Amino acid sequence: MNAAFPRLKYRSLATAIGALLLSAPAWAQESLPFPDKPSGSKAGPTIAQSSYSPLPAQSRLPANAPNIVVIMLDDVGPALPGTFGGVIDTPTLSRLASEGVSYNRFHNAAMCSPTRAALLTGRNHHRVGNGQIAELANDWDGYTGRIPRTSATAAKVLGYYGYATAAFGKWHNTPANETTAVGPYTNWPAGEGIGFDYFYGFLAGESSQWEPAVVENTVRIDPSHGKEGYHFTEDMTDKAVSWMKQVHALSPDRPFFMYWAPGAAHGPHHIFNEWADRYAGRFDGGWDQMREEIYARQKKLGWIPKDTELTPRPDTLAAWADIPEDEKPFQRRLMEVFAGYTAHADAQAGRIIDALEEMGVRDNTLVFYVWGDNGSSAEGQNGTISELLAQNGIATEIKDHIRVMNELGGMEVLGSPKADNMYHAGWAWAGSTPHRSTKLVAAHFGGTRTPLVVSWPQKIKPDKAPRSQFHHVNDIVPTIYDVLDITPPRLVDGISQDPLDGVSLAYTFDSAKAPGRKKSQYFEIMGSRAYYQDDWIASVFGPRIPWKAGLDPAIFKWSPDQDTWELHDLRSDYSQARDVAAAHPDQVESLKAGFARDAQDNKVWPVGGGLWSVVFHPEDAPSNPATSFQYTQEVVGVPEFAAPKVGARSNLVTIETELKPDSQGVLYALGAFSGGVALWIDQGKLNYEYNLFEIERTRLASSAPLPTGKARIEVESRKAGTGHAAPMDVEIRVNGKTVAQGQVPRSAPLAFTANDAFDVGRDSYSPVALDYFDRKPFAFNGKIDRLDVQYVQ
Repeated sequence: MNAAFPRLKYRSLATAIGALLLSAPAWAQESLPFPDKPSGSKAGPTIAQSSYSPLPAQSRLPANAPNIVVIMLDDVGPALPGTFGGVIDTPTLSRLASEGVSYNRFHNAAMCSPTRAALLTGRNHHRVGNGQIAELANDWDGYTGRIPRTSATAAKVLGYYGYATAAFGKWHNTPANETTAVGPYTNWPAGEGIGFDYFYGFLAGESSQWEPAVVENTVRIDPSHGKEGYHFTEDMTDKAVSWMKQVHALSPDRPFFMYWAPGAAHGPHHIFNEWADRYAGRFDGGWDQMREEIYARQKKLGWIPKDTELTPRPDTLAAWADIPEDEKPFQRRLMEVFAGYTAHADAQAGRIIDALEEMGVRDNTLVFYVWGDNGSSAEGQNGTISELLAQNGIATEIKDHIRVMNELGGMEVLGSPKADNMYHAGWAWAGSTPHRSTKLVAAHFGGTRTPLVVSWPQKIKPDKAPRSQFHHVNDIVPTIYDVLDITPPRLVDGISQDPLDGVSLAYTFDSAKAPGRKKSQYFEIMGSRAYYQDDWIASVFGPRIPWKAGLDPAIFKWSPDQDTWELHDLRSDYSQARDVAAAHPDQVESLKAGFARDAQDNKVWPVGGGLWSVVFHPEDAPSNPATSFQYTQEVVGVPEFAAPKVGARSNLVTIETELKPDSQGVLYALGAFSGGVALWIDQGKLNYEYNLFEIERTRLASSAPLPTGKARIEVESRKAGTGHAAPMDVEIRVNGKTVAQGQVPRSAPLAFTANDAFDVGRDSYSPVALDYFDRKPFAFNGKIDRLDVQYVQ
């Protein structure tokens, strides 16, 4: 494969291009886009003096080029799928595995945005600006959150070769402050920089599955699309199936490239009760027992080597026996909901495969099913009804979560629109069996290893023997180019291209025993890092423990130069169970030197740079840099990271409106039912709520009836201290007169949501307050002339 590009000397560029078109395979193109095809017709002064002879269409792809579908789930650990010994029913993954080949030493980048950027470009994640998630990007080249034009995506390249391209579901590769309705769209999936023809999904890292902020191409969809019985994974699958069928009907000879990446099973874990109920009682033994049982099945299936050791539970993580008996039903149900959510996503992936069968194109469709973009997430920490509590560093008691759950309706609330639940980190650890650690740990395979299945009935013979060559998500794009005989372009849109970091998997399709061709690979996320070379891996856990609430003060003094490296010989230690650094100091130094070289080459420096906006300077995270905002009633659906921080910073909100006796509705809202701030009028009174992730709801309300006529409403919020999650004093005035005041005990220092919004005159997606939950979006029935927000000292 990989046809050679002819290197000949010509007197002119036109002559060179002409010779290339005539002599070289059409797909050996080093510069994209392709030059315009010359006309075969000759124009004279008149039609009678002209000849008409169009040149035949020339394919830029090999004959019978396959359709390509990439399926990738989110936040699911390597041990979870039933296909490979896990606890979650995955008939679609099993079906594809029976029709193709599977990989048990395939890897991701341990974090969402980094993995996705590497998968779509074939480069390492820092090289393409994604050393951290898009919401916490910073100004160092390796952490910008922007895929550079020097690393064109597969969508961009395949589009120039004639493929129809589309992406569905979670995106998470656009800087958060560029996701408003007015863009800029360059870094959106359907923007000119990224290159997909069509996109339907959400731009952020997570979303409510019941009330998502959905984008179609560059247009934000009206939130009323979420109705009774709606679920986003089903919606995006409907759109994907429809898109494939349209391409096949309207351009039957044109292959398509589809990237299908649901929000499942990233928090919040949202699913219909009937799916969660399928797992009732299956996790009663707890995570320690679940891990032992998975380990036994993995060995019996031959998915892991027989001599694999089961790594121990870390001392910082609770045993199931440590959980009080009265809390265990809550913890079990969280896992049942997660399992149902994940199984539902696999079932929706099955609809994609069914549609390929129905269209008669399944045999010539190359499917990559990447089980997860990182390991299972421990960010739910001790189990939660509102998952962003952990990201905001706010400590709570489990009894408070259970109290809120019971107040809202009991166990059935979990998985519903009234909870942003996420399971205990113990379940995430069990989902990494037999490996150590979880998502956000780049040092251990519990964070970076994920099953991969590749199926192409026309070209790949089914084989149950696991492929054990060491590979990475950056190898998928080189594989696609390899099977299509595409030369990775040197220039795209006139911009010189970075080299591919990945290695094609195609050599493994026919042989489980073929010697591995990927000789080295680095990993790094927020200071957690590793370096693989020739079946050895050296690693450092890093300064953060994802499953532990809060931050260790020692992190502010952390330096990578002080870290102690582990060493594992992967020839006999599949699970990183035995640290042999003391016995092989020279090997440790050699791998450390390899990491240093790759770190410099791939823009990893400064090591741990992803911590900058998380720990050291949250104020530098992407956000709207303004200190004052002037809005009208037309401003709705502003993503929270681009909106004024009315819940996190001292501020003054001023509203100019006209009040009538029947005035009602939301004046402004930020966030969702899982956490946010809202001001609304109901039954002649002004109401304010600061919803701290459902655990604490601070309500203020005017006592006297509101005046009628022109009115100025002011909400002044001032931090009452400088500490983390400091209290906030709130005073509400109408025409200069104080009508309500009080103190919010704790404030959210980072954000309420990842994908909800700020609205003027309504509450677009998930409602902040229970009072108008059944009346959402509870639009204001009057006119708001203007709404100003000013940060104050």
